[in-house]
Amino acid sequence: MKYLRVLVAFVLALLILFSPLSAQAANRRAAGTKNLANKDFSGKSLINSEFSKLNLENSNFSNADLRGAVFSGSLLAGSNLHGMDFTYGIAYLVDFKGADLTDAILKEAMMLYSNFDDVDITGADFTESVIDGVQLKKLCDRASGVNPKTGVSTRESLECDI
Repeated sequence: MKYLRVLVAFVLALLILFSPLSAQAANRRAAGTKNLANKDFSGKSLINSEFSKLNLENSNFSNADLRGAVFSGSLLAGSNLHGMDFTYGIAYLVDFKGADLTDAILKEAMMLYSNFDDVDITGADFTESVIDGVQLKKLCDRASGVNPKTGVSTRESLECDI
């Protein structure tokens, strides 16, 4: 399973490398970014939704069903993501700084080029997710707890002790 994760990450990295990014996509706070800060999406079914170039700062996604959702070039700093299900989701160029990811399920999610500074991940399940190495190390430094729905420890799901 670990080799499959590496293969998928490699293929995605190649696609990203050979697909030119616009300057606006690379800049999370670009002039064209739509402002949806402080919105309440709590408990909503947002399966396969797309959130591209949005300011979602301090928004509430607690207990939302975000399976297969895509966040691209968006700002989620300070957002409440407690208990959300982000299984199979994609977070590319997303700023999660200071967000609450407690008890979230992020299984098999692709979260490349995203920032997880000061994120609370107590009880989050990242099983088989792909995260940049530097960010993974930061997450392992504060990983604790067990996800109440999956029963998987945060440290185990991040493979911190391997």
